[in-house]
Amino acid sequence: MAADPSAQRPGTPPPRLRPHTRRQPWILTYHSVTDTGDDPYGITVSPRRLGEQLSWLRGRGLRGVGVSELMRAHAAGRRGLVGLTFDDGYADFLQEALPVLRVHGCTATVFVLPGRPGGVNEWDPLGPRKPLLTLDEIRRVAGAGMEVGSHGLLHQDLTELSDEELRHETVRSRELIGELTGVLPEGFCYPYGTFDRRVSAAVGSAGYGYGCALAPGPLISRFALPRTHVSQADRGVRLWAKDLRHGLRHGAVPGAGSRSASPARAGGPR
Repeated sequence: MAADPSAQRPGTPPPRLRPHTRRQPWILTYHSVTDTGDDPYGITVSPRRLGEQLSWLRGRGLRGVGVSELMRAHAAGRRGLVGLTFDDGYADFLQEALPVLRVHGCTATVFVLPGRPGGVNEWDPLGPRKPLLTLDEIRRVAGAGMEVGSHGLLHQDLTELSDEELRHETVRSRELIGELTGVLPEGFCYPYGTFDRRVSAAVGSAGYGYGCALAPGPLISRFALPRTHVSQADRGVRLWAKDLRHGLRHGAVPGAGSRSASPARAGGPR
């Protein structure tokens, strides 16, 4: 395999890998941070690789923060931030991801499942089974300065639920997180990245300030923020390419003028 050009100057991209300007904030999607030996869905990164990715971002003048902070900064015209999100509320966030985030001066949004405290990822038929944050651990995540958002109660495809079930998944999960952390969550993340207009409207009605999707296509809005999936394979050039793709889909790149996003289905790989 050819050497990654970004490794030639640790923490600093080669001259051609310059940051891309954009109108839509860039938000990265992580899940589990642990050993990657058994990873059928490509959702796990090692602590070492996470550190390399954060170092690469910092070398480009970007600091990782939670989505609420990112949106406030973007509205105020401040740049130099990238959103970091961790879906599903895996217990390894506290053990593996948090220490790496602290080393690099970053924060993040952790989307948790208050209806499955201390459970496992039963929705992944291929496994492996990974423990989820307990109620006490969710409090510790918030106490560590991370933003805690809702991923619903049970990790269900919200588009398949009745109106009452949908209301319960959005409203009750927000209430439970508020009781745990002392702060009602601002953000919601759609399980599997799947949503429609009815679901995004329910998230807004439940009192959330934003909703995170994966590839929202024409439904993009404050309640359907696009995100970029990050895997173990992503290093300098691949991250730069994903940044470029984000800019082409959701904003502008230097010298290229405005580019409109191509139609895409609302769902994603998870």
